[in-house]
Amino acid sequence: MMAKERDGAGGGGGGGTWLAFRTLVRKYSCDLCYTPMIVAADFVRSAKARDSEFTTNKGDHPLIVQFAAKEAQVLCDAARIICPFAGGIDLNCGCPQRWAISEGYGACLINKPELVKDMVRHVRSQIDNPNFSVSIKIRIHEDLKRTVDLCQKAEAAGVSWITVHGRSIEERHQPVHYDAIKIIKQSMSIPVVANGDIKTLRDAEKVHHLTEADGIMVARGLLANPAMFAGYEETPFQCIQDWVDIALEHGTPFTCFHHHLMYMMERITSKQEKKVFNVLSSTSAVLDYLNDHYGVW
Repeated sequence: MMAKERDGAGGGGGGGTWLAFRTLVRKYSCDLCYTPMIVAADFVRSAKARDSEFTTNKGDHPLIVQFAAKEAQVLCDAARIICPFAGGIDLNCGCPQRWAISEGYGACLINKPELVKDMVRHVRSQIDNPNFSVSIKIRIHEDLKRTVDLCQKAEAAGVSWITVHGRSIEERHQPVHYDAIKIIKQSMSIPVVANGDIKTLRDAEKVHHLTEADGIMVARGLLANPAMFAGYEETPFQCIQDWVDIALEHGTPFTCFHHHLMYMMERITSKQEKKVFNVLSSTSAVLDYLNDHYGVW
């Protein structure tokens, strides 16, 4: 199974914040973690951007660094920088946010199959490490033949695997087209990973059955329950305790520390408890609340 961190979740904090959350989900049977989407051009150009966007350590593996890119050489340069510190890169071809599409990043790339193919091929030819993965994450077209064509072009260029979010660019909350993911899977000889509306381990098992995918990528579901892959239906208090310990050890900014706890406790707290907990404004206040109400910390 695979986990992808949701872009922008938990409020600011940069690469160190996400390292803390990756540390938590790895503790609960998450096999593979992705970073949030990083703009490759900024990453290559600025040491400040690199320090802000990416932090790792020896235990943070296997790790995939997710890039937004629209030029082959820029993506290659970013991959070359990251190669000693990660197991691979992922080209984001699925982000539907307006800013990304207006800049030529994200989901608009599904309409540029030759460019995607060129970027994958360039990284493959310039990174001298056969174990370094180059993957892509996509959305689907209304005409699924176009999606299959895109995937087959990427496969021919040497892509390691493809993650498919089963919605089109225009779709936000509509049902996920798991049947489309299955068709794509049946058209490929490389691994295909399914993504979209997977909130529980039961959902993951259902989607695996429906799509026959080789892996499952989860985003929001892990924010709500970081212990999901370990078989928990809701966030156990031990996981909350682990988050407190890890976040404090990593120096996680309060806003991010608090927001993650709000996500984790959503299903296990009453409406009245949420009203109190969600307006706490300091780490000490949060720790006192957790200790008084749940015996945590």
